[in-house]
Amino acid sequence: MSLNDRIPNLAQPADNCYCGGMVDEAALVAARDAGVRHVVNLRPDAETPDFNEAEAVAAIGLIYHHLPIAGPDDLNDANVRRFDEVMGEVGDESALVHCASGNRVGALFALRAGWLKGQAPDAALALGRSHGLTKMEPAVAKLLGV
Repeated sequence: MSLNDRIPNLAQPADNCYCGGMVDEAALVAARDAGVRHVVNLRPDAETPDFNEAEAVAAIGLIYHHLPIAGPDDLNDANVRRFDEVMGEVGDESALVHCASGNRVGALFALRAGWLKGQAPDAALALGRSHGLTKMEPAVAKLLGV
């Protein structure tokens, strides 16, 4: 199965960036086989109590980053800055950034673009949508001052 078949709501907004929903061991292997080097997990551990993603990622030789974002209340300056640091660590290497649906992924990319990269709110929201932003868009728009 392809990476698209393994990860819900998968988007590839850039050559080196895949964004999407929940993963399992088979999805991680498919990501590695597609050239991914880093996995950025935005899901709190409580969302996946029966799956040790850090262990699964390490077992197949990828680099794991964990930034738990439970919902809109976690969309704050500290977490957006930490996300920016993580993406800085990823650099130009290929990454899979995921949560349960891709929505939190898009939210963080939008806020990073608006707050840290100086993009106008409409452009930041468009970037967020391309990375998976859906239901959290009203909260993100408010945070961006729209």
